[in-house]
Amino acid sequence: MKAVWNGQIIAESTDTVVVEGNHYFPAGSVRQEFLRLSDTTSVCPWKGTAHYYTLEVNGQTNPDAVWYYPEPKEAARQIAGRVAFWRGVTVQED
Repeated sequence: MKAVWNGQIIAESTDTVVVEGNHYFPAGSVRQEFLRLSDTTSVCPWKGTAHYYTLEVNGQTNPDAVWYYPEPKEAARQIAGRVAFWRGVTVQED
């Protein structure tokens, strides 16, 4: 699977975990040069507190387009160390 935004591959991995229709990529598969830490957080009752990154690619930004759970609850332990995408980031098969 690969995550693409603004003509660039943001992440690529054969090891994704699908939760609620979202592919969670291993954090190590993400191209860190495109990520900027955001102050945004949100709370999911069963996964925990999500934190976000803003994407910056080719001079364009996509605020809070990447999220992760630094300390997921037990029910969501399979997404620990992983990130997911939205807001126009397409996830597609290789």
